[in-house]
Amino acid sequence: MHLETIISHTHIMTENVKKLIETAVKGIQEKKGCSINIVDMEGMDGAICQAFVVCEGNSPSQVSAIADSVEETMRKDLKEKPIRTAGLENAIWVAMDYVDVMVHIFLPDARDFYNLEALWQDAAITEVPDID
Repeated sequence: MHLETIISHTHIMTENVKKLIETAVKGIQEKKGCSINIVDMEGMDGAICQAFVVCEGNSPSQVSAIADSVEETMRKDLKEKPIRTAGLENAIWVAMDYVDVMVHIFLPDARDFYNLEALWQDAAITEVPDID
């Protein structure tokens, strides 16, 4: 299924948020990030943004490479920079803040431990199929 079709099934309304999500996913997939979920935070009490894009890499070096790819793709395609990026020093969990969209890149064990998607269990979650 094409990414635009997947994103159109989410409840996210603004085109800007959809473009941020599409571009983040493109950057993630460029470095073979996997298990991508889009967490639609719109209308959620206490939400700090409109959506999370959550994925994982298999090693700290892959997590760093995914973060670099997301940042470069966002800059080239949308002229966007994160207002803050945290976690690059250990590359266990990298969080990138694009104001309306937060990108979270985890090692598998850290993703299981923090279980970010379950913290927002009332939010709609859209799974993006892994590419081969």
